[in-house]
Amino acid sequence: MKLPLPHLVFLLLATLGFSDETKPNILLICVDDLRPELKCFGKDYIHSPNIDALAAKGRAFTSHYVQAPTCGSSRYALLTGTYGSGGNNALFARAKDTKHPSLPGYFRANGYTTVSVGKVSHHPGGRGGKRWDDDSDLEMPESWNRHLLPAGPWKDPKGWMHGLANGEIREDTSKMDVLQALEGDDNSYPDGISIDETLNQLKLLAEDKKPFFLATGILRPHLPFGAPAKYLDLYKDAELPPISHPEKPEGTTTWHKSGEFMKYNRWEKDPNTDPAFASEVRKHYAACVSYADAQVGKIIKHLDELGLAQDTIIILWGDHGWHLGEHAIWGKHSLYEESLRAPLIISAPQVAQPGSSTKEIVESIDIFPTLCDLTGLEKPDFLCGHSLLDLLKSEIAPSEGIAISYFSGNRTIRTTTHRLIAHKDGEIELYDHRSEEGETKNVASTQSEDALRLLKQLDQRYPK
Repeated sequence: MKLPLPHLVFLLLATLGFSDETKPNILLICVDDLRPELKCFGKDYIHSPNIDALAAKGRAFTSHYVQAPTCGSSRYALLTGTYGSGGNNALFARAKDTKHPSLPGYFRANGYTTVSVGKVSHHPGGRGGKRWDDDSDLEMPESWNRHLLPAGPWKDPKGWMHGLANGEIREDTSKMDVLQALEGDDNSYPDGISIDETLNQLKLLAEDKKPFFLATGILRPHLPFGAPAKYLDLYKDAELPPISHPEKPEGTTTWHKSGEFMKYNRWEKDPNTDPAFASEVRKHYAACVSYADAQVGKIIKHLDELGLAQDTIIILWGDHGWHLGEHAIWGKHSLYEESLRAPLIISAPQVAQPGSSTKEIVESIDIFPTLCDLTGLEKPDFLCGHSLLDLLKSEIAPSEGIAISYFSGNRTIRTTTHRLIAHKDGEIELYDHRSEEGETKNVASTQSEDALRLLKQLDQRYPK
């Protein structure tokens, strides 16, 4: 595939004396199904010391919104810098007709060694086929120098993806426990072995001396909620805050029956009607967050040990949120705040006042142009997002102030004051975040002028 713009940029930078050796490295850490359930995002009962330490060195974006409440489409937006379709197959569909380079592909064309480990695109390891291990069926062609998924006792990427302790593979979902916490080290669950490979790749990249773009995907807290028992022990006596607005919404909404969660073995318990089980689910989710946090700690520690920390931009990104009982949903796949708001932390030399956060609304598509600015590369003209460099230099710098998301033919726009959801059948939801009711009271009929204004803005930015 010919990429004239990236090659021209690379030659121009070389002419100006901006050599490979002076380019900063990029470490992208993708965490699956991670809502802002972190201490640095205000959840005091959560044990997340490593991610908190990263936030203390960088900038936390507390109003970061993903483009879709599902893995494949959200990762498409991150990895292309553009809006796309709302399905998990978005990147595979793009692979058949690639008009523009991906985020890693662009950096690869500009002198970077690009490596992915774990779940970075939708399929762990970035391949298709029956067991997601077909080398002839790449999810992101022309993107990675190496794209890896050590499956260990889980046999293959598909087994690793939904695996529980010690090689347990999901065959019949109804017979796999939705919650698990067995004694064992970190490698007894899938993320342990992929993070070991991430550490190995860091060592190889350090020895190579070229700038690198390393993306690593942490699986937990994706379902099923399984992590070593030591992480659940952290929450044995934890007092959990009440679930916000736990009632099923009325009228036309994107509410669903939590099918992804409910299909697992739940011992005939329903968290919507069983408060004790709801608390158990929330503690297991928290345990998975702490397990993921421990993996982040290993990566950053190794980065320090290799002497790479000062020369590496670090981004921690959650691919979408996850309801823990809000709106009577246990899962993602809605267009509510809980599904669409996710953590974003950027640590880079350009960050002013490290440790301060910003409430400005940003989107996942903003990461591609931001990385271009942070590394001195020209921004491609096909990108839909906006660079966050000004927000890194000053947490009070103004942003675009809106976020677009979509799923299953429905679309939404989030502003600092409202969320509008436009259904494919023409129905409208409008929620006023200035009120206590927030996303529990549809005010479309009483704030019709706001609804029409936001619908017009949505149609301009992301038409049907």
